[in-house]
Amino acid sequence: MITLFAIPKPMEGEFERLQENAVGSWIRLGFGVEVLLFGGERGVDAFARRLGLDHIAEVARTEFGTPRVDDLFTQAEGLATQDLIGYINADIILGRNFLDAVRVLTAVERPFLAVGRRWDLEVAETIDYSDPGWEERLRSRVEAKGSLHSETGIDYFIYPRGFWGRIPPFAIGRTMWDNWLILDARRRRAMVIDATESIWVVHQNHGYNHHPQGAEGVWKGPEAGRNERLAGGTLRLFSILDATHRLRGEAIEKITGPARAQRDRFMLPAISRRAAWIDSARKRVARIAGSLRARLARLRGKKS
Repeated sequence: MITLFAIPKPMEGEFERLQENAVGSWIRLGFGVEVLLFGGERGVDAFARRLGLDHIAEVARTEFGTPRVDDLFTQAEGLATQDLIGYINADIILGRNFLDAVRVLTAVERPFLAVGRRWDLEVAETIDYSDPGWEERLRSRVEAKGSLHSETGIDYFIYPRGFWGRIPPFAIGRTMWDNWLILDARRRRAMVIDATESIWVVHQNHGYNHHPQGAEGVWKGPEAGRNERLAGGTLRLFSILDATHRLRGEAIEKITGPARAQRDRFMLPAISRRAAWIDSARKRVARIAGSLRARLARLRGKKS
């Protein structure tokens, strides 16, 4: 049914518990779910062996040692045994409704990329998956204390085999590579499906001590800057707001309405070369017109 792949952080500190919780939920989804763990970070090999999962240690990296998105996705494509493939961040807990959504997505006949929002929650304990009521209790906690992240938080990507073309050499876990994936899907006129209402996912809150410079290094370091350049800048940053369709139960609906139309008009220059040329020409004309108005104002001032 689906191959899930992830690249965990070192299995130490809080990330050992968070990743145990996350991957533990994936492997209990049932028949038809294959899980691949990538990367040679400390403890990941032993973790994968203990769970009986395939582990691929070698992944191309930046000069700073950060795994690269392009090689990760290429390897996952070559190793996956299922027709649907899903990248997921290794701190994300999946609920049982994930497979219901996947069954609907398997019937989609045109290229698509499914993404969705997450629930943020403090999870300070290791989840006991032998308890049949674990999900119900977690859902109650999310209702009471969790918060639904904005559309900029993109923690999973589900797509059919053969979906991606060339992906730039982004550093994973930094900025904007996830936004670029949505942009690329829109450029190729694929359906981008917002699955928030059908896929319940929990992001376990955490710090940034996995990076030597902490959050500053993750969000503003040299790799973040390079990711931004590879993605084309921040003016038109694609997110779940740019989904073209919505998954509701067993139906996939086209998103319409004034807000959708307004958003599409603003984002169009990033998708269409022709629209980008028109937008650039419009800005040049506006600059020239502004310069002429300023010059005329100066001439009038001299005459008076």
